[in-house]
Amino acid sequence: MPAGDLETDALSTMRIGYARVSTSDQNIDLQLQALSEAGCDHVFTDQGHSGASRNRPGLVQSMRRLKPGDTLVIWRLDRLGRSLSHLIEVVSELGRRNIGLYSITEAINTASAGGILIFHIMGALAEFERTLISERTKAGMSAARARGRQIGRPVKLRPDSVADAMQAIGAGELSATDAARELGVSRATLYRAMGRKRRKGECGALDLLGEVLA
Repeated sequence: MPAGDLETDALSTMRIGYARVSTSDQNIDLQLQALSEAGCDHVFTDQGHSGASRNRPGLVQSMRRLKPGDTLVIWRLDRLGRSLSHLIEVVSELGRRNIGLYSITEAINTASAGGILIFHIMGALAEFERTLISERTKAGMSAARARGRQIGRPVKLRPDSVADAMQAIGAGELSATDAARELGVSRATLYRAMGRKRRKGECGALDLLGEVLA
């Protein structure tokens, strides 16, 4: 290939940045500055969208803009995925499209062998986490149903059952409706229990390779 064609190909690849803050009150400037310093050609943002939200137009726009050979640049891993499993799904999609991922804070670059290895490890851990959540959820919910039948009065949700339900919902293993049904309570009751747990700061999921959950 002529040298001119190589230069054209190099120039045609782009760095697309993505930044997110969970609430409109949070300042996104730190992320934007870091993405600018990383050489991003375009930056898409989501402001006021939590990591758990599926409605993230900025992320959708950035994924549409990316083409083979480009790199998606983020400030930190937890800005990208709703959960560890969702993060792996996004990275896998990028890989299938021959698009790289560079996370500034963790210095992870899937263009390098080390970066690819890290995500293979994260993928294995995500599968392990899903299996654990599924097993614990089924066991906890079966016990809750048994307690409800034996006692014959409204089921009192145990903190560990609520935590397992939150993780199962967050990982996409169960919907809130299904989780409430398995626990033998209404969806409103489950939401109230999860809200209390969040306010107490007890909703942390398994931390793997940093805070992946937002």
